[in-house]
Amino acid sequence: MKRRTTLFPLVLLGAVAACGDSELPDPAGIQAELQLSNFGSCSDLEQYIEDQAVFEMRTRLDSMKRSGNSIDIFGGSRSGGLDAAESTGAAAPAADSKSSGPSAYTKTNTQVAGVDEADFFKNDGTRIFQLVGQKLYAVKSWPANAMQIQSSLNVEGYPTQMYLDEKNRVVIFSSVYNRYDGYLEDWAGGGGGGIADAACGPGYCGGWYGNTTKATVVDVTDLTSLKVVSEFYLPGNYANSRRVGSSVRLVLSDHFRWPATVQFYPNSSTLNYNDWRAWNAELDRLKDQNEKLIRDQPIDKWLPAQKLRMPDGTTKVLPYSCADFAKHNAPTHLGITTVATINLDTPQAAPQRSSILGEVGEIYSNKDSLYVTNRHWWWWPRFNQRDWTYLFKFDLTDINKARFVAAGGVDGHIVDQFSMDEDKGYFRIATTIAERVQDPRDPRNFWGRIETTNRVTVLGQSGGKLSKVGQSEELAKGERIYSSRFIGDRGFVVTFRQVDPLYTFDLSNPAAPRKVGELKIPGFSTYIHPLDANNLLTIGVYTPETGTGPRTLQLSIFDVSDFANPKQKWNQLVGSSNGWSEAMYEHKAFNYFPERKLLAIPFSDWSHSGTDPWGSFRSELRVFDIDPATGFKLRGAVSMKDVYMSAGLPSWAWYYSPWMRRSVMATDMGTDYVYAVSDAGIRAVTGSTLNTTLSTVVFPRNDVLR
Repeated sequence: MKRRTTLFPLVLLGAVAACGDSELPDPAGIQAELQLSNFGSCSDLEQYIEDQAVFEMRTRLDSMKRSGNSIDIFGGSRSGGLDAAESTGAAAPAADSKSSGPSAYTKTNTQVAGVDEADFFKNDGTRIFQLVGQKLYAVKSWPANAMQIQSSLNVEGYPTQMYLDEKNRVVIFSSVYNRYDGYLEDWAGGGGGGIADAACGPGYCGGWYGNTTKATVVDVTDLTSLKVVSEFYLPGNYANSRRVGSSVRLVLSDHFRWPATVQFYPNSSTLNYNDWRAWNAELDRLKDQNEKLIRDQPIDKWLPAQKLRMPDGTTKVLPYSCADFAKHNAPTHLGITTVATINLDTPQAAPQRSSILGEVGEIYSNKDSLYVTNRHWWWWPRFNQRDWTYLFKFDLTDINKARFVAAGGVDGHIVDQFSMDEDKGYFRIATTIAERVQDPRDPRNFWGRIETTNRVTVLGQSGGKLSKVGQSEELAKGERIYSSRFIGDRGFVVTFRQVDPLYTFDLSNPAAPRKVGELKIPGFSTYIHPLDANNLLTIGVYTPETGTGPRTLQLSIFDVSDFANPKQKWNQLVGSSNGWSEAMYEHKAFNYFPERKLLAIPFSDWSHSGTDPWGSFRSELRVFDIDPATGFKLRGAVSMKDVYMSAGLPSWAWYYSPWMRRSVMATDMGTDYVYAVSDAGIRAVTGSTLNTTLSTVVFPRNDVLR
């Protein structure tokens, strides 16, 4: 029997006192000692979900309350935080290799060796697979002068990323919309309706309004005949993933399905907003009405089941197991973080899931462990708040299921996955710590201002806890971290305000991570790549030290052989102040080929001269020879301007853009080959300055935008 209660969860730490007309209760405090436990029964899980839902619902409605002398300066929002298929082109027989494949080639740039990361583009030296629009294209890419599309496969929904494994299997993740009758989707607005009641079109619900992640496993042994092996439908949005061998770990972010008739806003057509007493009374009535609806909804309505579609078209329903859920004592938004495991060797088995009630942030994974971050939820701003990041560790040694093993937390927030690393059983994390303080220059400033500092912290696992083992001194106050990288016993952190301090850290003693060196130069790095034992290769932005003047994309080589005195040996400015590269914020677009000491980055630029937009817009793949002794040398640039000019516009759709995005570099028998990749197509070139086009494949625009 369902238990009825109006008590709120203990996790909220007394923050549930009744709201007055003019102020909200104090927000729940940070849980430095994070505890997490599984639910004993489905009734316990349902009770927890409903308690959390009631609290969030009441808080949202209470935040709309007014008083007789209040001025609505928030615009109705009181959430707070600390974050400010055709082939073209002539062949070049002289460059045709007679081998069955290149002797060396590049693949997706990943953080950890042996741990693959999903992308929209994958290759294995002789074949290229690319997601464009709603299709998977299979391209024969070797020999380079005979590149040709072999086949394509329609993918349901909006495909975003995929893997290619060593056994001729591709697994595609796409966002689809499933209509859950009787539910109120979070994005459907105050009282339901809106897009939730509309029919879906291409990219319409699957992209913007997707609520289900579809994993499609495809046998690609025969490029001319791609075969779907299985299709999984998992409730929730795709957040991230990793692959080790045949084991694919999906990290999903989901929300609970509210009863369809829950209302988050009064009926303004029958209510006078200026009558604040009537307005507040209506909010109180809605709170009580909503709570009854929430308490009456059974567990299977909060958690819709996943589905498995077999090759013969039959569908198997795969319900949740309440034992796979865990709760923690930290205040976060009501949601579900799920780590689902698909074993590609058993593609018709149900994905095994482990779920935590809360939201998803960045993830880090090596072969044995996966960490999921979740920032502390300040649902109302207060002075002297410091931000905090919660950490959840999963054991990946079982290839069929991720198992939760420990939780902890650390001051501050991270910039990306490279802020985290695990080595010799210790977890290292670089964070920017933001604190909200009163503004001494303007006491009337309700929001105050944010002060920042930065730090490296080391944690170790003890039982079910991730506990602090050591931390560095605070550094670069007033700045924030733009990039970081951990390599064995060494760490590198870049912060920025007007100059770019590169800090080096000695991490050999986990109990005492120590800043060793510091280098200040104009600009900042957004991605750090280990070039060799003594040199770092970075991409970022050059800014004049004065803080005025144009910013320019910049490549740098740093010598860290003298760890206490790092040096910028070389830097290369690229393009104009309007230039940019996806590699600045997406490491998968950064392609370094160590066998040939080549770097390829997609690059776009725009000038304001002339009246022809095509004459001023350029998007190309730029390739540099890299040598720590001599610096950077531009080998050449690969353009597909002729392809995207023929299509009409520089940007064709919100999910389909013609500019350069990825690359492959290969070598064989003394000849280097470069493949430039865009949503418009792929071009293979060679030559000392990459001026010899070998072949081009163009993805039919009509197919992409169908």
